Formats: sequence, C-alpha cells, structure tokens
Amino acid sequence: MAALTVWTVGHSTQPVGELIELLRAERIEVLADVRSQPYSRHNPQFRRENLKGSLEGGGIRYVFLGAELGGRPPEPEFRDGQGHVRYDLVRRGERFRGGLERLLSGAASYRVAIMCSEEDPVRCHRRLLITPALVELGVEVRHIRGDGRVVAEADLEPGALFG
Repeated sequence: MAALTVWTVGHSTQPVGELIELLRAERIEVLADVRSQPYSRHNPQFRRENLKGSLEGGGIRYVFLGAELGGRPPEPEFRDGQGHVRYDLVRRGERFRGGLERLLSGAASYRVAIMCSEEDPVRCHRRLLITPALVELGVEVRHIRGDGRVVAEADLEPGALFG
C-alpha cells in the first residue's frame, strides 16, 4: 500500500466553526463521522444533519461511517460478559473491514479525517478501535487536538494503543 495519512479529531463541545478551522488548518477535504450515533442533545451543532450542512458550507465533504467504524456495535457477540465492547473482535468483523476499506479508498484520493466526540484521542474509540488497524496497514495516523496541535500516533503512549 502506498503511504497514506489519516487524521483524527474529536468535536468536543466547541462551536462548529472552530472544528472547521481545525480541519482547514490541516487542509482536510473530507470528514468521516465515525460516531455510532451521530446525534448530540448537548451540542446540537454536531447532530449529523447540522454538521453536514456546516461542513459543506465550509467546503468540506461529510461522510458517515459510524455504522461500519463506530465504537458501539449493536451485536452482542462483540461484547464481553460485562457488556464492554471488545474492539479486537470488532476489527475482525466484515462490516468493520468494509468500512476500513472505504476509509482507505477515500484517503488515497483526499485528505481525510475521522471524527467522533471525544477530544482526547488516548481515550477514544477512533484510536483504540480504528488506529490499530490503520497502523497495521502502514497508514500514518495524526491526531488533531482541540487547541490546534497535531500529534503523530507514533508520539503517543505505545501501551495505550494495543493494551
């Protein structure tokens, strides 16, 4: 596979305009929403329809991949006895692999960021579920933080990723 880069970002509670500026700073062309449920009672600016319109108004395309790459799959076989999602099992699933292929296909043609709600990538499924699969394929992963810093996956705690 040719060298690819995928960015990640969490929308947190910031105004949508700030998210768009973070994406523009990294020249992101497509935002792939990887939230299983792309709605927010507390931050309506990040409801799927609202976010899509805001992004398109800012010149950024929106793609929903939460069904494929979301951190809350509906199937019980992806959960342990306490009900916690087993990301190792999710990564082996056909739906996840299809979503990953779609993400990689997009990243081959566009600058793509995956987004969920958590600002800190260390605690987020976009790093705990999706990043290991990307890294395994040789994809560079870069995390856009809420303050505008960009942190390479390689510079984060190694134990947190595969633990």
